[in-house]
Amino acid sequence: MASETSTIAIAGAGSIGCYVGGCLALAGRKVVFLGRGRVVEAMRQGGLRISDLDGRDRRLAAQAITVTDDPAVALREADVALVTVKSGATAEMAGLIGTHGRPDAVVVSLQNGVDNADRLRAALPGRRVLTGMVMFNVVQSPDGELPFRIHRASQGEAMIDDGIEGLAELLDVDGLAVEARADMKAVQWGKLLMNLNNALVALSDLPLAIQLADRSWRMILAAQVDEALAAMRAAGTAPARITGLPPALLPKVLRLPDWLFGLLARRMLAIDPQARSSMWDDLKRGRPTEIDELQGAVIRLARQVGIPTPMNERVTALVRQAEAERRGPPGLGPGAVSAIPGKV
Repeated sequence: MASETSTIAIAGAGSIGCYVGGCLALAGRKVVFLGRGRVVEAMRQGGLRISDLDGRDRRLAAQAITVTDDPAVALREADVALVTVKSGATAEMAGLIGTHGRPDAVVVSLQNGVDNADRLRAALPGRRVLTGMVMFNVVQSPDGELPFRIHRASQGEAMIDDGIEGLAELLDVDGLAVEARADMKAVQWGKLLMNLNNALVALSDLPLAIQLADRSWRMILAAQVDEALAAMRAAGTAPARITGLPPALLPKVLRLPDWLFGLLARRMLAIDPQARSSMWDDLKRGRPTEIDELQGAVIRLARQVGIPTPMNERVTALVRQAEAERRGPPGLGPGAVSAIPGKV
């Protein structure tokens, strides 16, 4: 059982972790941030500024924040550990939780992809591990800006597995709507469909609102979604409705002319002009991306059921090339990305 007196560890104080933890701390929850490097130093120096698309702009003073790079300090007293690291760090964080966390602590994966909660369960046998998903986009302030600012740049909520009494109520605070669901695997696959656009933002080097408003880019996204839906149907996997549209209609809506798409997809286009994608940020900083957890998940599922995925494979190859070159987002045009005969 979770209550308002529970201690919450943010296991990975990056963009999502700082936004979630910041909202919780502002609501009076007891929060400990576990991070590293520049983020920890920025929070210690200037505190944390939390803003959002709805007009909230709030601050936590440095002295009001508990932030550490020591996993023992962050995890040993935590009743709840919210795992917000990138997928590539899941195994490492599971090891830290296993070593330093309480055996009765609730672990919640708030990560992209469809496999991270399962990886945490496998690495933490006997622990209570829940699947979660964050449905909104978050961006950071430029390096060196103080206070360190985290901005929610799109609409959306967080969702978690039901089953732990009081947990959704503990996490549901101003600026962070949280819903308990019984179909989180379907939610993960539904979110994955839209997350296939993360790579296109990274490859284009365009803000999300500009990129998604361009039919040439949406055609590429639609081709990826078509492949993903075909693989899911063949595998008996049903994605949840995430955007307000039935998933089966998403490719058709994406292919509409710009003016009609703008009328029918207002919720999808309710995005701050500065919003990008985490994959764009990874390329910008020369870090590994989560391409294997997004397009890679589609490709793996499709291979199991014999469905071709040329567009997802093309996008994956281009992102891996950009990772290897370490020159940041390559600024490709839609023609360069969609250069597969007979596809787009």
